[in-house]
Amino acid sequence: MFILSNSIQFPPLHIADEDGLLAIGGDLKVERLLCAYQNGIFPWYNEDEPILWYSPDPRFVLFPEELKIHKSMLPVLKSTHFSFTRNTAFTRVIRSCKETRRAGQDGTWITDEMEQAYIRLYEMGHAYSAECWQENQLVGGLYGVRIGQVFCGESMFSLKSNASKFAFINMVQALMAEGVTLIDCQVYTDHLASLGARLIARDKFVQYLK
Repeated sequence: MFILSNSIQFPPLHIADEDGLLAIGGDLKVERLLCAYQNGIFPWYNEDEPILWYSPDPRFVLFPEELKIHKSMLPVLKSTHFSFTRNTAFTRVIRSCKETRRAGQDGTWITDEMEQAYIRLYEMGHAYSAECWQENQLVGGLYGVRIGQVFCGESMFSLKSNASKFAFINMVQALMAEGVTLIDCQVYTDHLASLGARLIARDKFVQYLK
């Protein structure tokens, strides 16, 4: 296991284990987080653990032009049931991602330290949020980190049926209009696979980052 020092550098990706675990330790300072994302690495750990850094192979991604919008979502997207904004409530979005309980999960991997670190990234213009509103209430959303033409999604939440899908679809379409060519979804989920995400080799993913 590679243990990080105070120096902001990471080991070669090929030494990661079969789960993608690459390194341990370090901190969540802006400089280290940006270095990690620029090299296809992200932090993922529980509150009672040291900081763990991952770079899975293969990588789960969505090419924006491959976004699948199912027929059941079309009326939702066209109606005024929900409204969409970006970067208007980042702190509330990450807090909701942290506090919203999910089936089959005892807690959250978004620690207090991680929450504050991504708020700092947002304040410096590196992290984005997408918000879904219903009658002026925040009912869904997601946040992530923008690295050039790649958007690295971190977490999403939903308090109403289809709210997170509404935010995600609108976010993907908005990012594609800005020239983003890849959405990093990190690891496989059935939910994102149903929206068009698929696995690619880690080396190919890193080429997009470069």
